[in-house]
Amino acid sequence: MKIIGLIGGMSWESTVTYYRLINEYVKNKLGGLHSAKILLYSVDFAEIEECQTNGDWDKSAAILGAAALSLQKAGADLIVICTNTMHKVAPEISAMIDIPIIHIADATADALLAANITKAALLGTKYTMLQDFYRERLEKRGISVLVPNGGDIEIVNRVIYDELCCGVVSPSSREEYVRIIGELKQQGAQGVILGCTEIGMLIDEQCSPLPVFDTTVIHAEKAAEILY
Repeated sequence: MKIIGLIGGMSWESTVTYYRLINEYVKNKLGGLHSAKILLYSVDFAEIEECQTNGDWDKSAAILGAAALSLQKAGADLIVICTNTMHKVAPEISAMIDIPIIHIADATADALLAANITKAALLGTKYTMLQDFYRERLEKRGISVLVPNGGDIEIVNRVIYDELCCGVVSPSSREEYVRIIGELKQQGAQGVILGCTEIGMLIDEQCSPLPVFDTTVIHAEKAAEILY
């Protein structure tokens, strides 16, 4: 079995889900007492968030690159960055190591196309929704991406950082997300990408007006599949 290197802590709330899902996949695949071989490097999210706020992506790339290199030296065969936003610096991290990074946007594109989704709503941090590093990767696969309007972008972003990353799940915030998803559906979206690894704490198929593509689940399962 290959060894997965997880770069987590962004936030630890979603990193827990990665660990559980990968182990559940291996248990279902092999049965008995089997579990995944995982190395975890969990960073201090406050340090990363400060880099995001200050636009210091070079510093965040250095921090996460050092984490990836540590995982490689410890024996990891592949790297999973347990967050959507910080895939902005995935090319810089990749340049520092000799093992592959399983890119979350590529895994998401695979899942969307398998479901015949060619126009998708994207919810995530303001960086993920507004910058090109994530959207372009989907668009190159033939998937059109819709994002909320400016005011709703701020709502989605605030809920992620002020609530979900702190483990807070608010019914009123769920109502706002459902409203925003509904408006994107009216614009032609066929499905919604939960493009922040914490949003699955708030939104699921039962409450969403659109089919849900939870990037945490998609990414974790893609990584687990590569073990074999």
